[in-house]
Amino acid sequence: MNNRVLFWHRRDLRIEDNAGLYKALTESKEVFPVFVFDSTILTRLKPDDQRIHFIFQQIFALRLAYQQFGSDLYIVCGDPKICIPDICEQFSVHAVYTNRDYEPYARERDQQIQASLVEKDIKFIGSKDHVIFEKGEVLKDDGQPYAVFTPYSRKWKSKLNDFFVRSYPVQKYISKLGKVRHDFTAPTLESLGFQAEPSVQFPPHIVHEKVLAVYHEQRDIPAIDGTSKLGLHLRFGTISIRALTRQAIQENETFLNELIWREFYQMILYHYPDTLDKAFKPAYDLIKWEHNETHFKAWCEGKTGYPLVDAGMRELNTTGHMHNRVRMVVASFLTKHLLIDWRLGERYFAEKLLDFELASNIGGWQWAAGCGCDAAPYFRVFNPTAQQEKFDKSFNYIKKWVPEFGTSDYPKPIIDHKYARERVLSRYKEALT
Repeated sequence: MNNRVLFWHRRDLRIEDNAGLYKALTESKEVFPVFVFDSTILTRLKPDDQRIHFIFQQIFALRLAYQQFGSDLYIVCGDPKICIPDICEQFSVHAVYTNRDYEPYARERDQQIQASLVEKDIKFIGSKDHVIFEKGEVLKDDGQPYAVFTPYSRKWKSKLNDFFVRSYPVQKYISKLGKVRHDFTAPTLESLGFQAEPSVQFPPHIVHEKVLAVYHEQRDIPAIDGTSKLGLHLRFGTISIRALTRQAIQENETFLNELIWREFYQMILYHYPDTLDKAFKPAYDLIKWEHNETHFKAWCEGKTGYPLVDAGMRELNTTGHMHNRVRMVVASFLTKHLLIDWRLGERYFAEKLLDFELASNIGGWQWAAGCGCDAAPYFRVFNPTAQQEKFDKSFNYIKKWVPEFGTSDYPKPIIDHKYARERVLSRYKEALT
């Protein structure tokens, strides 16, 4: 039993059903929660990044929740590799508990912190909270990671039982929280270098049963509010993946499959960290991409002359959200029609999406470009017009985001579909033979 420990919140901005916090409380006599605004991440973001507003709101709601239990959340800003050892010394703790993060930067950061703490005889203890199955828990029979979703999904479901989706009863041990109100000046958005007020609305952290009941029928229709919009909350752990999985099992298998896709991409990035900026299939890094800044700018601004593509990009630029079906269409358009490197699109989404999740973003973009694991074959080229006719037949979604559609103010297509398809097939074939 550890006497006094830290619990370091990262992508788990909640108290309830928090695996790492539960472990800290059950293995220690006194637990002090802490959150670090990671300056190495913040410096990469723009001053109007809306995700910081969401994190800021959640962090201070979390602090209030701790205060209601007679404790407090210690909040600092800086490099965690410096801050965490310093806070350990300040609080004279014996261990640091946290929930594991599987992204390359986070893994390297945690390894360095662990090495620093070991020198001080302080333990660094991680837990699984962000996913149902992590690391090597779902592997092929030969011990290798899956590279195709369908067999991964089968194995995932075969391993699932009540144990993996059971909630952690944190409240039972809440009395072990450190009973102290911290005397510190909490960071403000302005002090962190960000705008003071958010410009978008954040989605609620619950999904209604009515949405899940028809999720499999309506999730591809962008004009309908038929998706969960829970990606933001899953990204920052303001909801429990275990609770959401229980709900999915009971109410909609298609939605459950989407949660499994999320874990599949998490597993791929964990086992293949080079896919951060390299194609899963190395031959695809030989593709000769176009470097047409005018085309890329038109795509970013939603002025390509293809209305479904333009509606998606304008929705993204305005709200920080884009419908899932439309994400596939716009990604395919950039990589296949415009022959622009998927990495540029991935980075643009990373900057704009409220629900940006590195593993899913990379996985989705490589799928669209045909260069990832379980990717769409390179010769599959979405026809944006056919996609519109199938999923937005009445132009309801398009008219919402492209009000000038159908008038002389709307631009002509920046590229011909037939020409673009023939060009991309030729270019890909050249690289792959």
